[in-house]
Amino acid sequence: MTGDLLPEFAFQHSAHDRLSEVRGDADRLAKAWADPTTRVVVIRGLELATLADGDRLATVSPELAPPGQRMLLGAADGVDYFLVIQPDLGAGAGSTGNGEGGPVLEEQLEPGTVFRPLRTVATSLGRLDASLAVHAVALAGWHDKHSRCAVCGAATEVAQAGASRVCPECGAQHFPRTDPAVIMLVVDDDDRCLLGHNASRDAAWYSTLAGFVEPGETLEDAVVREVAEETGVAVDSVTYAGSQPWPFPSSLMLGFLAHACGTSIAVDGVEITKARWFTRDELRREVEAGELVIPSTISISGALIQSWYGGPLPSASG
Repeated sequence: MTGDLLPEFAFQHSAHDRLSEVRGDADRLAKAWADPTTRVVVIRGLELATLADGDRLATVSPELAPPGQRMLLGAADGVDYFLVIQPDLGAGAGSTGNGEGGPVLEEQLEPGTVFRPLRTVATSLGRLDASLAVHAVALAGWHDKHSRCAVCGAATEVAQAGASRVCPECGAQHFPRTDPAVIMLVVDDDDRCLLGHNASRDAAWYSTLAGFVEPGETLEDAVVREVAEETGVAVDSVTYAGSQPWPFPSSLMLGFLAHACGTSIAVDGVEITKARWFTRDELRREVEAGELVIPSTISISGALIQSWYGGPLPSASG
């Protein structure tokens, strides 16, 4: 796979079968829910129930699953997995959800269960749990934002075990959306990489360039356009490197390596306020000194940087 050219990063591979062929099979779904070996992932708002150390999802059996919207995630190693989405009660990250009025009962969860955002556990979870978690968070986020029909405005209903929503008024069927975004490491003839500082981040933060694909645009053209818009650098070659689901809220990050045919920088001053060319020695030295903060491999951005650098850097941010 092309994406395997990059070092490991969060959500790089799916580890569960999504069982798309059984989403409309009520008997199969009922049988799975009645099976005590079935496991249920619990989300409150967009926070996942995890064990205290954050390296495992705190799944429960269907019998102990709390009330909420029930959806199918899929299966792995002969075990079926469901998702139960509970409303966000406004509790902060790290709480157990057992406070007054909370729908999660203490005896329903493993001791030490903590609700956490996906970002905080993404690199701690094992491959299967990370695969289930990113699917669960993406579903929960979409259902939360799309409770009404985009055609007639009526309230919609969950269908196909969570894979879609249906409008009972006009019959329109709606599916979870994914917004494609390109993210690219640009390299010049001297094998330097181009990193930019986003206006929304701390002053020391530098990362790869990125942007959403516009309607009617190819991925390659989006790379060329975004690099030019943000930094004024012209790109003449684009190579696909890998992809990453990024449910914050609903993106698919499409990673590329790009070659610059010029090195003059003129940042847009709005989204990107600074941009620089880095040699490997410069990048390592500034990261080690704490003068520069770059992404870790929680994101494909960090993986793209590491692929160019040739290995892990001494220190990297989340």
